[in-house]
Amino acid sequence: MSATTPAHVGVLGGGRMGAGIAHAFLISGSRVTVVERDQASADSARERVEKNVAVSVARGLDADLATLNANLTVATEHAAFADCSLVIEAVPEHLTLKLEALAATEAHLVDSATLASNTSSIPLAQLAARLARPAQFIGLHFFNPVPASSLVEIVIADATAPALAEQARTWVAALGKTPITVKDSPGFASSRLGVALALEAIRMVESGVASAADIDTAMELGYRHPTGPLKTTDIVGLDVRLGIAEQLQAAFGDSFAPPQLMRDMVARGELGRKTGKGFYDYSDDAAK
Repeated sequence: MSATTPAHVGVLGGGRMGAGIAHAFLISGSRVTVVERDQASADSARERVEKNVAVSVARGLDADLATLNANLTVATEHAAFADCSLVIEAVPEHLTLKLEALAATEAHLVDSATLASNTSSIPLAQLAARLARPAQFIGLHFFNPVPASSLVEIVIADATAPALAEQARTWVAALGKTPITVKDSPGFASSRLGVALALEAIRMVESGVASAADIDTAMELGYRHPTGPLKTTDIVGLDVRLGIAEQLQAAFGDSFAPPQLMRDMVARGELGRKTGKGFYDYSDDAAK
């Protein structure tokens, strides 16, 4: 099985994650269709993807920028996915929203098409509840920021066709990223471990054990983590990690209970890099 990406890939949701996924497939040779909820969101999604692609070309990608942009379609109707052999759902991490989005997408796909979710914590068995073809459903968990991340977590549900897991590994390899394969479980491997570390770090800040900077330095220098757990939480988004923590608490108990500090920061809109403030201040960083 050759390591190539599908000829036509769909991405449902053109936010930061969806735009990053679209970018990854575009520069690997696929045509990509992004579907958003309305025209304003679609225009914003196109701008995000084209900006990512332009950066890749400026950094030396051997490809024609005009051709890459011509291979991108942005639409507002699920019917635009009709010709796709792979569609990846990348809407916010809310069960009801994802259930509705996945069912609406599947209704427009050919029977042989693969439907994937970029969920970071919700079990695929739950997400497949309304699907007619659960054997063609898989998890493809990309990491933020997608262009810089080398990992994709492939999540296999009990109903997933065995051949689909190997096919997914070839797609990830063709993107120049490294796949890991995990069994369907709340939080999978990466989110469950990453959030456990982040929650303990937040509790330490909350109780005054050490500053956010010193906790991150301890993990970066003492354990050779490239980025500390609190910086990583700022990158991912406190709201995103709060949602994951609540999923994990429901599944595994109060060891994953979100600290009050985390809830308070989310309530204040201190979500990390995307809002300019989290555990660190990004207000003067023009790149964020």
